[in-house]
Amino acid sequence: MAAHIVCITRWIDNKIRFIGHICSFFHILNHYTYYSFKIKIALHNFDLTLPELSMGHVFCYNVDMKTALILIDIQNDYFPGGKGELENPIVAATQARELLDFFRWQGWPTVHIQHVATRPSAITFLPDTEGVKIHASIAPLPSETIIVKHFPNSFRETDLLEHLKGLDVDRLVLSGMMTHMCVDASMRAAVDFGFPVLLAADACATRALTYGEMKIPAQYVHAAFLAALKSYGQVLQTEEIRKQLQGKN
Repeated sequence: MAAHIVCITRWIDNKIRFIGHICSFFHILNHYTYYSFKIKIALHNFDLTLPELSMGHVFCYNVDMKTALILIDIQNDYFPGGKGELENPIVAATQARELLDFFRWQGWPTVHIQHVATRPSAITFLPDTEGVKIHASIAPLPSETIIVKHFPNSFRETDLLEHLKGLDVDRLVLSGMMTHMCVDASMRAAVDFGFPVLLAADACATRALTYGEMKIPAQYVHAAFLAALKSYGQVLQTEEIRKQLQGKN
């Protein structure tokens, strides 16, 4: 009986690899109809999920994937007294800390992304200032990795991708600031590199924007970008992410 189960499991493995290959071709379904289905195979504990395909993105992953937490630009300048204060940054940082504590308790990898400005016209995150420092609410432990970036995309001209590959990370949880800028750019890049992403909506923050004579309140900016990012991965609340990951990795 055990031999039969092994054979069946190997057969499932082969089929799953084949499915993983053909998933890359689903981009041809890049239109405005949404598809979602889930296949669970009890013997292999495998979960094949195809979330919304409005942008043709497909995620095929094992429920036992190794997951890393990426905390993006949670730095002093975005908080009260900083040069670029956001709306409700403390609320977002509190939820980010919940995720951080959860990952630390589980012993899972965490990466802190720190933006350091290089543009002459930059106002925030200037080198060697208090504003550029990572906020005390999520202060990194000595064992945790800090990756410095100079662009909205956390992967651009950094070793983030190589670091994650070195840890055999298969899936990411993202949190940070600003929702409409560095979080957005980093999530899209992560998906392009093949990572399924869970975005903690309540652990992100942003600011109001203007377009012509129109002022868009921060909550609308936040909601609009989260709605768009649902086409790239799962956009969830912190507690939902914790429940989904509980007991896995």
